[in-house]
Amino acid sequence: MKPFTFKQFEIQQSKNVFRVGTDGVLLGSMATVNNALNVLEIGTGTGLISLMLAQRNSNAQFLGIDINEKAADLTTFNFENSPFRPRLKNIHCDFKNFDMDKNFDLIVSNPPYFEASESEKDKIARQTVELNFKQLISKSSELLSENGIFSVIIPVEAGNDFIEIAKENQLFLIKKINIKGIENSKTKRLILEFSLTEKAPKESEFIIEKSPRQYSDQYLELTKEFHIFKSRN
Repeated sequence: MKPFTFKQFEIQQSKNVFRVGTDGVLLGSMATVNNALNVLEIGTGTGLISLMLAQRNSNAQFLGIDINEKAADLTTFNFENSPFRPRLKNIHCDFKNFDMDKNFDLIVSNPPYFEASESEKDKIARQTVELNFKQLISKSSELLSENGIFSVIIPVEAGNDFIEIAKENQLFLIKKINIKGIENSKTKRLILEFSLTEKAPKESEFIIEKSPRQYSDQYLELTKEFHIFKSRN
């Protein structure tokens, strides 16, 4: 497969690993990484999100994990061939068995979001086969630092359940971004951020396209340091 080229790094892709997509770009652009020193990404895929976050925060150290060995290998390759190489590490690991004696200031994930089915297409990356929301949330709660943030992107249909499970694990919603594919359409994705401290959450709206195949001003501004946009004559 053709690599995906950004301004400061390149993502090699594979038919065996979930490809670069808008969800990952949005989370990599919007997750609150500013003050983080130690970042954990769960389910790295190609490594896209960690690479974007590394570009945004030059002080942070990153650890990525993925249960898919091919994804872990691909992420490692992309990390090692990036300008942020010294601050990035990736391992092949099942998050349910992940154990570390330090906590993280930011835990980020674009988790599996389709219920298990017979389809084999992107089975691990896109279905809740190996890691369900309860497992993801409870383990992340244990690994988060006192002032840390847990940041995810999920389908809007799963939002209420995810928020409730998080609350049961002492993770409280602090930010909610309602993402619409196109102007005047229904919300299709949510970026949710949680902390161990309860406070009033901030809510906002984000629109990807103002019309079919025409990015919104919001999206262009958000991704201007990453995307190489082709000029339209």
